[in-house]
Amino acid sequence: MADATPAETLLTPTVDDDGAPFWTYAARGELRVQACAEAPCGELRFPPRPCCPHCGSFDREWRRMSGRGRIWSYVFPHPPLLPAYAEQAPYNAIVVELADAPRIRLVGNLVAAPDAALNSVPPERLRIGAKVQVVFADVGGTVVPRWILERP
Repeated sequence: MADATPAETLLTPTVDDDGAPFWTYAARGELRVQACAEAPCGELRFPPRPCCPHCGSFDREWRRMSGRGRIWSYVFPHPPLLPAYAEQAPYNAIVVELADAPRIRLVGNLVAAPDAALNSVPPERLRIGAKVQVVFADVGGTVVPRWILERP
């Protein structure tokens, strides 16, 4: 595997029926979250699932989010578990709380640009509460959300 590019060896999501629309929207550059379509419930939910945990309805829709959020938590994995990640160490894994849906938190990476390496942001730049904006990158044929600082 010495000739493989990092994107070819990084983990990619396993897409199931409930989450497939999330990845379809991501490929279009949109961040959407599943919501209950039953009135008056309308609760957002992530990860996607077939039934609303609040009211039990199977009616659902996908609401577009602003893509803004804040770093809720982060970690620098030591040591990285897979060889492709070891090549980019130290890199970050962050949890982002969405600005327009504070109960929804997504895991990703803070990067300097959409296609930048996972270690493109120096560790000292990360802080809890830092405002971030979603960007999208193709990783091994799947478009995934990543995050950039609102104020670089």
